[in-house]
Amino acid sequence: MPRTIFVTTALPYANGSFHIGHIMEYIQADIWVRAMRMAGHTVHFVGADDAHGAPIMLKAESEGITPQALVARYAGERPQYLDGFHIRFDHWHSTDSAENIALSQDIYRKLKAADFIYTRSIEQFFDPVKGMFLPDRYIKGECPRCHAKDQYGDACEVCGAVYAPTDLIEPYSTLTRARPVLKTSEHFFFRLSDPRCVQFLQDWTTGSNANGQKRLQAEVLAKTREWLGSGEADSDANLADWDISRDEPYFGIPIPDAPGKYFYVWLDAPVGYLASLKAYCQKQGIDFDALLDPEGDTEQVHFIGKDIVYFHALFWPAMLKFSGRKTPDGLHVHGFITVSGEKMSKSRGTGISPIRYLDIGMNAEWLRYYMAAKLNARVEDLDFNPQDFIARVNSDLVGKYVNIASRAANFISRHFDGKLSYIGDEQALAAEQRQIADDIRKDFELREYGRAIRRIMAHADQINQAFDAAQPWVLAKGLASASDEQKAGLQNICSRALAGFKALTVMLTPVLPALADRVARELFGEARAFLWADAGVLPRHIAPFKHLMQRVEPKMLDDLFEPPEQPVPTPGGEAIADTIDIKDFGKIDLRVAQIVECEEVEGSDKLLRLTLDVGEGRHRQVFSGIKSAYAPSDLKGKLTVLVANLAPRKMRFGVSEGMVLAASHADSKTDSGLYILEPWPGAKPGMRIS
Repeated sequence: MPRTIFVTTALPYANGSFHIGHIMEYIQADIWVRAMRMAGHTVHFVGADDAHGAPIMLKAESEGITPQALVARYAGERPQYLDGFHIRFDHWHSTDSAENIALSQDIYRKLKAADFIYTRSIEQFFDPVKGMFLPDRYIKGECPRCHAKDQYGDACEVCGAVYAPTDLIEPYSTLTRARPVLKTSEHFFFRLSDPRCVQFLQDWTTGSNANGQKRLQAEVLAKTREWLGSGEADSDANLADWDISRDEPYFGIPIPDAPGKYFYVWLDAPVGYLASLKAYCQKQGIDFDALLDPEGDTEQVHFIGKDIVYFHALFWPAMLKFSGRKTPDGLHVHGFITVSGEKMSKSRGTGISPIRYLDIGMNAEWLRYYMAAKLNARVEDLDFNPQDFIARVNSDLVGKYVNIASRAANFISRHFDGKLSYIGDEQALAAEQRQIADDIRKDFELREYGRAIRRIMAHADQINQAFDAAQPWVLAKGLASASDEQKAGLQNICSRALAGFKALTVMLTPVLPALADRVARELFGEARAFLWADAGVLPRHIAPFKHLMQRVEPKMLDDLFEPPEQPVPTPGGEAIADTIDIKDFGKIDLRVAQIVECEEVEGSDKLLRLTLDVGEGRHRQVFSGIKSAYAPSDLKGKLTVLVANLAPRKMRFGVSEGMVLAASHADSKTDSGLYILEPWPGAKPGMRIS
């Protein structure tokens, strides 16, 4: 029966270009959408830019542009990626849109009316220089477990520890280097722990859709058990209520009737799926509300990566359910991409840029085929192996698939004016092709792409073996004096090969849409793209064969991988830091300071306590880790340079009110390698350095 399906991919965050992981997900979804459409189903396939949040706001600010301008810049790049890899969304939108604002606020109001929203005061780290609450990723410090330096505020990349930002030792803001302070703010929460929510999620995660297919893959279902428990007792669940608000300054959607409060980006981002569909429906004259009626037949399917299961398997369906909207019918979760078994790394020269892939002239359908051959319905990483890539494309697509047409078509065009004719039971041949195609169709619907490709290539092997066994080139040598029976035999051998080639092309259409379109039009004279049913329709005539696909040259793979980044060393051996603009430099207030007093700090092997005159009419206390290089008597009375607007830092020895500047090599091991900066004689305390 014809189905109506609403399909999305995860929304890319609009602060950077597409990477190869985006392209893999879009190819996976695009293959599925094309396969379903070939079966006669109506599919609405939409995407959007995830445009809100602190990172976009801060990046735009650093570039001196508006967040909207930053989002628009990356949105302008999207078509070259999507068109380049034959990924055909029906509509592409943005979460920073009128539709998303209206839908997000409507969902919030309905959740609030159903008593799923409440407020409570929480303590968060606040950057006193920047004047904003800090997301965890903008706080760094020393790991409380392994004591690794410069670790993020939510997890240590060295030992893997997970913690709260307040657990960090000597935390600092990555925006200003200031020590953050704890401030209290009222936040809005979604009652994810509500018994109604827990029961619904127990049922939804373990249930099936209207087609009898499980909503979640086995691996994803197992993951949800960590949060939901076994379902046998309420106490078994481990769900925390969800903080859905952020304080200004923030680039996002305002919370109704709450000045200065905005929706956390993860609330309005998935609503962007609905907003994109609504904008598309308005253009197409489709009734959006009827299409997504909770009691209707439309299926809602999301393709996502394994890193965002928590949001899509818990918050998203719960938000939809208790705001009176349709809940998803399926999550199709995939793994990550590795290169030769290792995580991709640009610094090691194993990063794959999708735009570089296209720019060096590599065929987009090579990658679509390779990814399809390695994808399945499980949550597994996809490994890109250069040698395997070359072998699969050259052997499967060129050596097996295209080779059938190039050999058989030449005989038909040369000796039979393009006409195909069959000996024996045509209905049996058509039925065989139809059955194979139907099996492949089911594989694609179940997202068992790798199995589908294996079956397709096994059929290609059979066609090639039958063709080789019949040795048509031998029959063609004496064709001028051959009997009608011999001529018919040659025509039959080549016709059957070409009928098989057509069926193979139908089966590969979701994976190789551009090539299949060429075959349909240029070889078989079809006025439309192939449908699954076309596999069982035997062709009667072909046009002269045209070259379809070239082989992969190994040098292309050498060119594909970007060379490892090589830092440019200074004479001292340390690379120059990232470029900043004059506005960034202007934020730092450097002053001439005189060291009035200097003394050792009891209990510290590194610190000296400096008393500084900065021309303010008072003295400042600064702790500096220069004890290994200087004795207190060396410094008393000297001038130095102070970062005067650094946030005061509370230490166990007292408060440090700034930082004196010193120079050293990054790999210096000796006391003599550390030098404090001294202004030229004549400079006065308080003078600004610029």
